[in-house]
Amino acid sequence: MYRIITILLLFFSGLFVNPVYAQSDTSLQKINNQKDLVDVFQSFKEKKSNNPSDTIRKVSKYHVTVVPFIGYTLTTGVAGIIASNVGFYTNDPDRTNVSSISSAPVYTQYSQLTLPVLANIWTKDNKYNIVIDWRYYKYPQDTYGLGGHTSLKNADQIDYSHIRIHQSVLRNIAPDIYAGAGYFLDYHWNIEEEGLPEGFISDAQKYGLPTTSMSSGPVLTFLYDNRKNSINPQGGLYANILYHPNFTFLGSDHNWQSLTIDVRKYIKFPRGCNNILAFWGYAWLTPSGNPPYLDLPSTAWDMYNNTGRGYIQGRFRGKNMLYGETEYRFGITNNGLIGAVVFVNAQSFSNYPSNDIDAIWPGYGLGIRIKVNKNSNTNIGIDYGFGEGNSRGFFVNLGELF
Repeated sequence: MYRIITILLLFFSGLFVNPVYAQSDTSLQKINNQKDLVDVFQSFKEKKSNNPSDTIRKVSKYHVTVVPFIGYTLTTGVAGIIASNVGFYTNDPDRTNVSSISSAPVYTQYSQLTLPVLANIWTKDNKYNIVIDWRYYKYPQDTYGLGGHTSLKNADQIDYSHIRIHQSVLRNIAPDIYAGAGYFLDYHWNIEEEGLPEGFISDAQKYGLPTTSMSSGPVLTFLYDNRKNSINPQGGLYANILYHPNFTFLGSDHNWQSLTIDVRKYIKFPRGCNNILAFWGYAWLTPSGNPPYLDLPSTAWDMYNNTGRGYIQGRFRGKNMLYGETEYRFGITNNGLIGAVVFVNAQSFSNYPSNDIDAIWPGYGLGIRIKVNKNSNTNIGIDYGFGEGNSRGFFVNLGELF
């Protein structure tokens, strides 16, 4: 049984007051009627000093949120994490979406290191959308085999280092519609497998697991996105199709193709309130070829590592992955400081070597939301998820999972 017991030690949210673009008095009043952790700390400070303040926080160009915390998993042991997010506008907020840059460096008791930089940047009037996913991993992690019929009992640790360099640029071609291209590189080295007990051959060995692997190739992207805030969408539709061929002449070990289809819909429910009913459909497919084992579709190895709440990262792996999730987000306090969610999801993976999909693994759970920055509408999410086979644990995220 894999549990993640996460204890929040400290919340810190900073705000750089640097007004650039004016907003309406109604917008400012709406924001200042809300509360976040900055307001809580300010109120505590005023009470302690007996010096109340009637200062109204202004809307600035940059909204910075930093949340250090400590977690524990059976896979990582004690882990120190610093989750940070910067939300900002590159131009007039009435005509430009919120851009964001986030990072969550992690170092664990077992010398696992993750250094990510993720960015979603919108230029003036949403003419261009720049998407960046850069990461370094030194990450021994258990894998459980291929397909939808694997067992936690078959845990097989693989140690490796990994550089991911993904970036793409999209241009607006019609209202809320974008098309573009980019380049993806994934390089794994120092790959070492612990292996199963003597007499058993792991799926990794059957599939092929060399000491290094490389995937390299262009990416073509089609995007529809009418959300105004990707950190915490309050409505709208997001649909992204990404085609990624890998070629040996660009350094790949093999020629193979990847196709991902990511669709998300957000509805205010009941109508007229701020509660959100969110839907997420995700397909991660291999139309042709054989990806390196560590580049195969896998639980929680999507761009933001958010699929499969209720299951440990890497729990399932296969050449094709189908995923769906529904979440209901609702407020608890009228001032927006505390909210909650309930969610249900399901994932399926193709078997090996048949590529048949014949098993569905459901997950479900609930969580709380704490507003850490009301200007960027950023929450810290603390969820407890359940899966089949006595799989369960805490999951923590800065910003909504989708």
